[in-house]
Amino acid sequence: MAELEIHHEVEHHDAAGKVIGVVASILAVLLAVVTIVSHRAHTEGVLLKSDANDQWSFYQAKKIKFHNLELGEDLLNAMPVRTPNADKTLEKYASEKKRYQKDADEAQAKAKEIEKESALVEAKGLRYDFGEGLLEIGLVLTSLYFIARSKIFPVVGIISATAGIIIALTGFLM
Repeated sequence: MAELEIHHEVEHHDAAGKVIGVVASILAVLLAVVTIVSHRAHTEGVLLKSDANDQWSFYQAKKIKFHNLELGEDLLNAMPVRTPNADKTLEKYASEKKRYQKDADEAQAKAKEIEKESALVEAKGLRYDFGEGLLEIGLVLTSLYFIARSKIFPVVGIISATAGIIIALTGFLM
């Protein structure tokens, strides 16, 4: 039977490497959290935009109905002889116009409110994106220590990651 020769390399103890490895792991976890928060913010922004569009569609529908009633009024008023039935119809149109105008005004106000909320959520998402980018840069720079064995990489990486964390946290404060 052939013998297998196993060569053991001298194990090098790199205390800084262990600390940097732990820091890189923590940065990776923070990056994952900020990425999830960023994606959720953008999803919420898209949903809010969709809700605003629905409100604007509702507003347009009410305005179309309102203008149709105006057209009906114009046609009834253009008749050479107005009948009692026409007067009742004009009264009905007047009350419906008030209702459609009220509904349209409410839909418009709600659409504008949702658009403001959407803009705020998108601004938060942008902050999370910037924080995410700086955390990614920080993680990569910190990890370069293991290739170059230069401590400048983790120092710059930690500075970048710290800036990313601060910027991401400002998104929560908005």
